[in-house]
Amino acid sequence: MTDRISAAYAAIAQRPEAFITVRDEDTVRREFAQAQGPLAGQLLAVKDNVDVAGLPTTAACPGYAYTPDADAPAVAALRAAGAVVIGKTNLDQFATGLVGTRSPYGAVRDAQRPDRISGGSSSGSAVAVAIGAADLGIGTDTAGSGRVPAAYQGLVGIKGTIGLVSTAGVVPACPSYDCVTILARDLATAENAMAVMAATTQRPWPTSTRFAAPADPILAVPAELPAMAPGWDVAFQRAVDAARDAGMRIVPIDLTDFLAAARLLYEGALVAERTEAVGDFIAAAGADAGLDPTVAAIIAAGGAHTATGLLRDRRELDRLRERAFRALGECDALLVPTAPLQPTLAEVAADPVAVNARIGTYTNFCNLFDMCGVAVPAGEVVESDGTTAQFGVMVLGRAFDDAVVADIAARLGGGDRGTVASWPERAGAGALTLVVAGAHLRDQPLAGQLHDLGARWDGPARTAERYRMTALPSGKPALVRVPDDGRSFEVERWSLSPAALGTFLAALPTPMGLAAVELDDGSWETGFVSADEGAIAAPDISEFGGWRAYLRAREFATP
Repeated sequence: MTDRISAAYAAIAQRPEAFITVRDEDTVRREFAQAQGPLAGQLLAVKDNVDVAGLPTTAACPGYAYTPDADAPAVAALRAAGAVVIGKTNLDQFATGLVGTRSPYGAVRDAQRPDRISGGSSSGSAVAVAIGAADLGIGTDTAGSGRVPAAYQGLVGIKGTIGLVSTAGVVPACPSYDCVTILARDLATAENAMAVMAATTQRPWPTSTRFAAPADPILAVPAELPAMAPGWDVAFQRAVDAARDAGMRIVPIDLTDFLAAARLLYEGALVAERTEAVGDFIAAAGADAGLDPTVAAIIAAGGAHTATGLLRDRRELDRLRERAFRALGECDALLVPTAPLQPTLAEVAADPVAVNARIGTYTNFCNLFDMCGVAVPAGEVVESDGTTAQFGVMVLGRAFDDAVVADIAARLGGGDRGTVASWPERAGAGALTLVVAGAHLRDQPLAGQLHDLGARWDGPARTAERYRMTALPSGKPALVRVPDDGRSFEVERWSLSPAALGTFLAALPTPMGLAAVELDDGSWETGFVSADEGAIAAPDISEFGGWRAYLRAREFATP
C-alpha cells in the first residue's frame, strides 16, 4: 500500500498540471487501507467538472468554483465500491475543447511527448492514469472529450449510451449530449468501473439489449479517411486488417452523413446549449474570473442563434441520423480512428479552433446520433520528426449496444472474454439465463441462433442427477426429467435479454420447450426440457452423459 500511494504522489509531483486539487496524502492513505468492495485498491482521479464532496468544483475556471456537499452519483458509486479519490483533474475549461490546453491552470501535456497535446477535454484524468497517479479516471464526453485523450495516452475509454451513467453533479456542457466516461489502462478495469457507475442510470435498459457481438461480427469502416495526417491512415488500415484477421467481416461505408452531423455540433445552432449552460456566468464574469478566451468566445457566440435555428438543426440532425444508420445497415458496429493526428502545443496555440475541429472529425457525431463507444489502443504511428505517437480506434454502436462494442473491442485486442459478464449485465440490464443441452451448444450448428439474438456464452454446467437424454428423429436430443434413476448431463449456460428469450421460445419447434432445469449446484434455470411422449419414448442415450459425447461415439462407430 505504502509503495502504491507514494508512487502516485511522486507521479503527480512530476506532472502537476494534470491536477487542480490534490487530496491530503495521509487521508488518501487511510481511506485506501480501509477500502472494501470490488474496486478496493484502485485510485480514482475525477475531472474537475464532476462533484466530489468537500473538494472545489472549478470546471477549470477559478471564478466559477463552488464546493459541493455531496459526490456526483457516479463518484459516489465508485467510492462505495472501494475506489479512493486522489484528486480533481485539469480540463479544457467548461469541457469545451479536445486539446487539453484551454485552462488557466496550465496546458496538460502528453504523458510521453511533452511538446504534444494530451487531448481533451478530460486531459488531466487521462494523463493521471497514464503516468500511474490513478488507476481510474472519470471524464466527461460530449464531442469526444473522454475518447480523444484515451487515444493519445494509450488508454481505454468507455463512453456509454447517453443517460446510462447519471450526469447529476456534473457541470453541464451540452446537457442533451453529455456523458460521464471512464478511462483505464485496460478494458477489464474500465468495464468494472462502468458496471458500477451505470447502476446510477437515468435511462432504463430495453428488454432487447444485446450482451455480446455475433460470432463473426460485421464491422463497418469508412470508405474514405478525410483529415488523416501522414501515417495515421496506414495505422488505421492495420487496425482494419487486424479486425479481419480476428474473423470480422469488413464493410466499407460512406461516412458523409456522419461527418456532416459532426460539423453541426459547433458550426450550427446546437452550440446554443453550451451558452444556456454557462453563458450567463461568462457574460457577467469579471477580468479576474480566469476565463479562457477561446472557450469564452465559443460559448458567447452560441447566444446569437435563434430557437428556430436550433429546431431546424435538430431536424437536420434527425435526417442525417436516419441516412447514416441506413448506410450502417446490418453492421454490428462502426470502426473509425479516434483522432486523425496529434498536434503540438504550438500548433494548437497558432490555430486553436481549426485544429480542435480537425481532431474531432471522427468523434463529434457519436453523441449527436445517440451512439455508444469504446476507444482502445491500436498500435503506434511514427511521425515525420521520428517520434512515436500512440494510435487508437473507436468501436461505435447504436444506443444500448454497449456490450456489443465492448465485446468487439476485446476481440480487437486479442482478448478472450471467457465467461465474464458484460458490464451492462452487471449494471442491471435484465439478463436471463438459458441452459442448452444439444444443437445450441457453442460449437453446434444452431448456436448462431443465440448469437444473432445477442446472447453471451456463459460457460459449461451440469444438470442435477434428475434427467434422461433421448435422441429425437430430428437429430436433436431431448432432456427429460425423471423421478428416480436420473443422471447428470453436460450443458451450457447462455445469458440473453427477456425479449431475446421470448423470440427464441416462439421459434422452437415441437416437441422442444423451455422449463426450469435443475443444475448440480442446486440452482434452477430456464432450459430445454421435454415432457412430450415422443421424446420420452425416443432412444435413450443417457449413458453418454451429454450430446457431444453421443455424437463422438456415433461418429466413431460409423464406418
